[in-house]
Amino acid sequence: MAAMGRWDGCRRILHCDMDCFYAAVHMRDDPSLAGRPVVVGGDPDGRGVVAAASYEARRYGIHSAMAAAQARRLCPDTVFLKPDFARYRAESDAIFAIYRLFTPVVQPLSLDEAYLDVTDRLGELGSATAIAHEIRRRVRDERGLTVSVGVAPSKLVAKIASDHDKPDGLTVVKPSQVEDFLAPLPVRRLHGVGPAGERALAELGVTTVAELRRLSLDRLIERFGHWGRTLYDFARGDDRREVRVERVRRSLSTEHTFVHDIRDRPEIDRVVTGMAEEVATGLEQRSLAACTVTLKARYPDFTTVTRSHTLPVPTADAATIAACARDLVGSTEAVVRSVRLLGVGASNLVPGGVEQLALFGLDDAAGVSPS
Repeated sequence: MAAMGRWDGCRRILHCDMDCFYAAVHMRDDPSLAGRPVVVGGDPDGRGVVAAASYEARRYGIHSAMAAAQARRLCPDTVFLKPDFARYRAESDAIFAIYRLFTPVVQPLSLDEAYLDVTDRLGELGSATAIAHEIRRRVRDERGLTVSVGVAPSKLVAKIASDHDKPDGLTVVKPSQVEDFLAPLPVRRLHGVGPAGERALAELGVTTVAELRRLSLDRLIERFGHWGRTLYDFARGDDRREVRVERVRRSLSTEHTFVHDIRDRPEIDRVVTGMAEEVATGLEQRSLAACTVTLKARYPDFTTVTRSHTLPVPTADAATIAACARDLVGSTEAVVRSVRLLGVGASNLVPGGVEQLALFGLDDAAGVSPS
């Protein structure tokens, strides 16, 4: 990117994306894994799925969402490790603490990915690029890990830029460089363009961002409705979405007090299942997943007990949460004693949509197949 460009009046957005985060944490903590193909995920002898693959494993064609058994066929020497989300959460907290030394405007996308707005926080370093360099240095020196950073005037471009020179990369796209940077990219690199959108655009003869720019706003709106306006703007790097700072929710729960005490197990299971579905909907709406499921029971004498189980894989799946909650009913005196209140809760929440977490194999989390 030869042109210097000016940032006057433009935002300075960083997108920080840890390199091969889950596998990298294990490889840092276990020197014997250095240089070896490592996969974090499910059991290759069962229906496990690859959650993360080291760069050494990727050289064999192994990638996330691939069946673990297929990964082993591609590289029999692969080291398979179970996810350790307690470790990842602790590491993520330490890394995000570094981010917040530079700006309080941090929007987590997952345990290993975040947007930072440093527009008004340049401080003594004086530029967003210098801040990115310093973040990368501190993560490397203090955490023993690498992070790739994209710097740009919008979230759209910053996220694409962070993936431009992985691993351990830094790509800066100044305002005057945005259109040239985006032009040769496939349209699927634009935020919100999935397989269906890519196919629909291909039907219009559009496969790259440059080709997308040739379509008029009216044509895009005619074909895609309101989304057409977004496509028109994104093709030009125009993304006005703000970096949002949200309070981190630690738990989500619901409970029900009965008019008449109940002790019928099928009815208890029905109620618990319904509450689990309600909790799962709340998680999905907030793009969160739960590591721990809790059941609450109150007896007629107002004695209240709680039982919790931490899942091997975070989930927002209603069936998984319901199955766990029903199992927890068996560890209480419900049925033996009547209950006047039941509750289901999800805690130890982590960012991430259901689609992302499904890569780990929710069947394993529910105990359907061994892992």
